[in-house]
Amino acid sequence: MAKSNNKAAPTTIALNKRARYDYKLEQRFEAGVALQGWEVKSLRAGKAQLVDSYVLIRNGEAWLLGAHITPLTSASTHVVADPQRTRKLLLHAREITQIFTATQAKGYTCVATALYWKGNKVKCEIALGKGKQQHDKRATQRERDWSREKQRMMKQTNR
Repeated sequence: MAKSNNKAAPTTIALNKRARYDYKLEQRFEAGVALQGWEVKSLRAGKAQLVDSYVLIRNGEAWLLGAHITPLTSASTHVVADPQRTRKLLLHAREITQIFTATQAKGYTCVATALYWKGNKVKCEIALGKGKQQHDKRATQRERDWSREKQRMMKQTNR
């Protein structure tokens, strides 16, 4: 019997759409996340939010702050669950130094943009980004509206 290739495409758990709006994202990294058992069960149920999350480098380690994982009532009965606890990110040392130097010297911010499954592991996509000015945000909104309007026009001409 032939082996079946069981590598499915990564499935998204949570997205941080606000980060794409507030920051001009440049360089992206994939990091593993150190989780507890109740957190994994909550992520399987899709109970995660990354809205105000960011990455902090402290003592040569990367930490995810502000991510909210809502505990399930059935899965976290025997532990005291802290939904916004600081979670350790698993990165290579050279990636950590690269993020650290960019955030210290160049004015970049490191934000979490997505949580997703890769096989049976939870991965976090983090990105270095520079904050957008108000006029940049308006331009982004204008582009989004124009692309939506273009799609509407294309649908009407195809009829």
